[in-house]
Amino acid sequence: MCAISGCIGLPMEEATIEAMLQTMARRGPDGRGCYKTGACTLLHTRLAIIDPQGGVQPMKCGWAGENYAITYNGELYNTAETRNALEKLGHCFETHSDTEVVLHSYAQWGESCLQKLNGIFAFGIWEEKRQRLFLARDRIGVKPLFYQILGNELLFASELKTILAHPRSSAVLDREGAAEILLLGPGRRPGSGVFAGVRELEPGHYAYYTDGKLEVTRYWFLRDREHRENFQQTAEHTRSLVLDSIRRQMVSDVPIGCFLSGGLDSSLISAVCAGILEQKGERLSTFSVGYPGNQRYFQAGKFQPTADSDYIDLMADFLHSDQHLTELPPEILAGSLEEATIARDLPGMADVDFSLLAFCKEIRKHVKVALSGECADEIFGGYPWYRDPEVRAREGFPWAQNTSDRCALLHPDLAKWLDGREYVMEAYRQTCRESDILPGQSPREIRMKEMVNLNFRWFMQTLLDRKDRMSMYSGLEVRVPFCDYRIAEYLYGVPWEYKDYRSEEKGLLRYACGDLLPKAVAHRKKSPYPKTFDPGYEALLTEKMNSLLKKDAPLFALVDRAALRTFLERDTQWPWYGQLMGRPQKKAYFLQINFWLEHYGINFQF
Repeated sequence: MCAISGCIGLPMEEATIEAMLQTMARRGPDGRGCYKTGACTLLHTRLAIIDPQGGVQPMKCGWAGENYAITYNGELYNTAETRNALEKLGHCFETHSDTEVVLHSYAQWGESCLQKLNGIFAFGIWEEKRQRLFLARDRIGVKPLFYQILGNELLFASELKTILAHPRSSAVLDREGAAEILLLGPGRRPGSGVFAGVRELEPGHYAYYTDGKLEVTRYWFLRDREHRENFQQTAEHTRSLVLDSIRRQMVSDVPIGCFLSGGLDSSLISAVCAGILEQKGERLSTFSVGYPGNQRYFQAGKFQPTADSDYIDLMADFLHSDQHLTELPPEILAGSLEEATIARDLPGMADVDFSLLAFCKEIRKHVKVALSGECADEIFGGYPWYRDPEVRAREGFPWAQNTSDRCALLHPDLAKWLDGREYVMEAYRQTCRESDILPGQSPREIRMKEMVNLNFRWFMQTLLDRKDRMSMYSGLEVRVPFCDYRIAEYLYGVPWEYKDYRSEEKGLLRYACGDLLPKAVAHRKKSPYPKTFDPGYEALLTEKMNSLLKKDAPLFALVDRAALRTFLERDTQWPWYGQLMGRPQKKAYFLQINFWLEHYGINFQF
């Protein structure tokens, strides 16, 4: 994994190149490179995982009369198969890196190469003779890619901070961006870069930039398919896909580890990895996060029914893993608020981000690569809102059933032009309309496919943003085997009654792979990423918020001060976002917004 960026249109000055590379250093601490020719500059910083000696970037090749150069961030999981196919077509390789395979794949097949690649990636390829840039992002959106058009220049980068480092770019928040932060945040519309003029290339899209024009094309989305397998065949097919994805994502020339929460998803990945490493005479490293005093303060609830600690211990013993526990006190969490905001470049998921940032720093002391269980809930239907008939039947984003609360916080100057409820509902309805559903489906099946697409396009992207930014900020590559596009494609067509086997969350996955785990873990009720219940954490945030409420802070150009004070002191029926953002996390979110506005020197354009 790495950081990429580039500029097409005008030559870049050395000072600008250096400023942009500096913003990329944390994602790629092992090396840096620059390709510069005429109107094209490509930049790269590297986290060396595969072929540390040979995979230096930007990388060049010549084929069929054209010269190509690539800056690439990602990991390809079918490198060997793709290289073999290319060698049969006459391509020769100088390294063992997946970067070279991606570059030659594009040289051979053009944009059609994307249909042949199984991996997580974002990359730019410059065609020297055609004077054309090709940009692409993986199907699921695991790796980020932002861009901005400034007159006749195109900037692109892995992160927003790199684009903002260019002297022609600036941090501006317009009404649309303000609405994203306040009404949808920490989620955002597909393609939104929040800052005015900045866009994100959406998952499953590619783009060509030629002669000052950008043409964007969608090459992949979830398509409904007729499902002809019975339940047993479906379970066997699911098991095959999941195990193959985990096996493929273990490829590395450096040691790997696994996140381990004691839940179904991370435990399954850890069990498969531990078994494969044991056959080689090696021992898996597993990593867990906890909070001092959580056994004392833990409060079981609808969204978090059980604590992790007992299940982590059970799994660590079962795996015979080299287990590492990181405990994060309230002071570390609250102290990570500003750094986590910088890592994401946007206000995020409060202490769900802060804890992951601190946790990844500890993991990086031991390994460069870790596998994690994200996205199984979206694909297999594990979240409570899939299973709550009341929420399922209600219009609106199921993880943010609080639009009226959000609207009430808007500063009067924003509220005058913005119908907050209609803004949110139109984004929701558009995603539902875009859901690909075969005709003749039952009302329940139609709704469940809408729910999958909503989660896939929105909630899952927020989690992938979080995992990418918090991990890469410490130079840690995190892989997400459940994000294999083959799993997503297949499961989208599987009927809900199969996914809901025995009325258990992710019942199909439990049936297909549960024999690999202790029974208590295989049938543990869904519990999300852990948060602290220590009242000392909220006390620290309350002190910060009370101080902020007394100041003439930029936050209060966006929200009404009195309304915010009242809102933050009461409990609401629904979390701010997802399952974990209760009252302490809401305070942290608005503290993040204010820090973000100040740190990035954001100007308002409304």
